[in-house]
Amino acid sequence: MRQSVAPNRFSQTNSAAATAKLLEKKKEFDAVHALTRASALYLERIEGLSTDFDTMADAGQVFGEVLVQWPKMFQILNLFLASRAEKGNEQAQSSSNSKEMLVRIPIEELQQMESTEKGYTSA
Repeated sequence: MRQSVAPNRFSQTNSAAATAKLLEKKKEFDAVHALTRASALYLERIEGLSTDFDTMADAGQVFGEVLVQWPKMFQILNLFLASRAEKGNEQAQSSSNSKEMLVRIPIEELQQMESTEKGYTSA
């Protein structure tokens, strides 16, 4: 009695199909794994951008707050300059109203005149 070769052929064909299917599944697994890694890197980049955008948003808010302060600062400077000009005008008016004037009095000449008059009247 001779054994049939058909079951052997079937197992070899089945084994080749299973191996092909296994290789295909391995390729799919590797592709999914690569996609998972790429997605993780993409997520890290997006989170980094999110952090940068948060920083830029905070900087924009601070910048806006500073810009709001500029008109107030100019108003304060104008008030200061106006009060300084007012004080300058008041000082100029007070000095022009009092009209203080320095006068030189020739004391030596007066003393000489007095001495000559005394000498003239006593003689």
